[in-house]
Amino acid sequence: MSNPFTLQNKTILITGASSGIGRATAILCAEMGATLFITGRKESKLNETFTNLSGSGHQKLVLDFENEDAITRLVAAIDQLDGIVHSAGIVDNVPFQFIKQKALDKIFNLNLNVPLMITRDLIKKRKLHSKSSIVFLSSLVGVGKTYYGATSYSASKGAISSVIKVMALEMATKKIRVNSVCPGMVLTEMVDNLEAISSNQLKKDEKENYPLGYGTPEQVANAIVFLLSDASSWITGTNLVIDGGASIH
Repeated sequence: MSNPFTLQNKTILITGASSGIGRATAILCAEMGATLFITGRKESKLNETFTNLSGSGHQKLVLDFENEDAITRLVAAIDQLDGIVHSAGIVDNVPFQFIKQKALDKIFNLNLNVPLMITRDLIKKRKLHSKSSIVFLSSLVGVGKTYYGATSYSASKGAISSVIKVMALEMATKKIRVNSVCPGMVLTEMVDNLEAISSNQLKKDEKENYPLGYGTPEQVANAIVFLLSDASSWITGTNLVIDGGASIH
């Protein structure tokens, strides 16, 4: 019996695979039969993800996308792909009146410019098969629900949630699908490192705004795998909200 949810015989690139949602997605994709090409900034953490991958034939490349040659190195190392997951990115929580140009440029570069340029170069060099699936990691703040101090982050994710629709339209002639997932608050290392939000504030937010509680990286990974699989072959240009009911309010 055929299984449209499998990733067998698919090769998937996952950026930001060294932790959080990227790591959970890599592990699940491998379990679903995919061959992976994973990247991350920290070698030790990327190696940890790599050793937890099922199957064989996977590749890894340590990259810091703040380096000018990182995208060129990545594209040169890749042969052919059936999917991309753009999970690498950063968060910044600064009230609007205190944002600085340098920090704004950095978050837009890593959250928006880098994944766009990676995708552009892979397509120009014909390294994406027909019927490939591209999944961007956006955010609930990218589709309208926000919080204090999210100016830079929400702007970068809002741009992602908008541009995937243009990309989906233009890539449809090649039967390449482009979607994003828009998680609410997910318990990752990134959340643990938020200095502007206290643990008490997080607990209060979870109780008041998340009927199903905060999410886990694995729950978001499930949705990403669905978008990578043939089970979602009629879905493109969609921002899939995954938020434990937060947007019900």
